[in-house]
Amino acid sequence: MPRRIVIGIRGVGHRVIDSIWRLGYASRFFLLTLLKSGTSLRRFGLVIRELYFTGVLSLIIILVSGLFVGMVLGLQGYETLQKYGAESAVGTLVALSLVRELGPVVAALLFASRAGSAITAEIGLMKATEQLAAMEMMAVDPIARVVAPRFWAGVISMPFLAALFSTIGVFGGYLVAVVVIGVDEGSFWSQMQNAVDFRYDIVNGIIKTCVFGVAVTAIAVFEGYDASPTAEGVSGATTRTVVTSSLAILGLDFVLTSFMFRGMS
Repeated sequence: MPRRIVIGIRGVGHRVIDSIWRLGYASRFFLLTLLKSGTSLRRFGLVIRELYFTGVLSLIIILVSGLFVGMVLGLQGYETLQKYGAESAVGTLVALSLVRELGPVVAALLFASRAGSAITAEIGLMKATEQLAAMEMMAVDPIARVVAPRFWAGVISMPFLAALFSTIGVFGGYLVAVVVIGVDEGSFWSQMQNAVDFRYDIVNGIIKTCVFGVAVTAIAVFEGYDASPTAEGVSGATTRTVVTSSLAILGLDFVLTSFMFRGMS
């Protein structure tokens, strides 16, 4: 067998082994974070402080994006439904699209790009400047003091941000469909209320946001804690957080949706 092919196969094998090892290390780190969360939950002020940086500072991009997504849904939905004489059902289209899919997924993607990258950069910078090492020297566990509060803040923030995204998105669809185009307001709201089911739409949407919140925040804190203590290392970790989180969100969305719709059938 030619030497180049052998080297190529060997390189692929090394990458696969490294990926499996890294996945195992990340899983161990995640379990360690859960086990050491007692300090953060007892001193909940640590989590509240991170809630501000993780959740409150993400409100602007969530609200503005949700408004425009809802407006686009209202416009496109009206143009499509009008061809079939069902323009009064635009409220149903907007609400179901946001509650089932776009609300959880787009909000999670925005959360990963804004809050997830910030968490990774902050923890990575603390590692690069040896703040984490200094904590260990003072007998302070950096996972309990730094990682766990940020993890729980992200998990708590994500469902609320997704709910706000969907709510403001419905309002954006209302502005375009009812206020601008002139769809009957009563039909808009009544058909929406009849179509949206609390169990299969709202609860499933909440489950998605919770899963996305855990996945994104777990990836963010791990990448920050595992980053190389250099500027290039922190930059690479931040990029990996956004890319890995985005892929995880889309993959988990498919898996969760397949199970949820199977339960509806």
